[in-house]
Amino acid sequence: MQTQFTYVLDTEDQERHITIRPFPQPLAGNHAFVTGVFGLFEGKASLGEIVFDDKMNQWEYTAAGNLNHKEAGQIAAFIKNHCNV
Repeated sequence: MQTQFTYVLDTEDQERHITIRPFPQPLAGNHAFVTGVFGLFEGKASLGEIVFDDKMNQWEYTAAGNLNHKEAGQIAAFIKNHCNV
């Protein structure tokens, strides 16, 4: 996942458009690798980060209060399953 993606999160009250930005680690030349850290944004507001372990199996959401555990889990599943990480 080298670019940002938008995830539409359906909640009871509304649709939320969450931008997911990977934080890649630069390597020599023009290459980069995914670190397993993904910033979440709604508009210009930061919603925190989802951080995966080395094998992309376990994740942690770093900003409690902006998203509940179920919502963060849906976004983590999207990252893992659809973004070639």
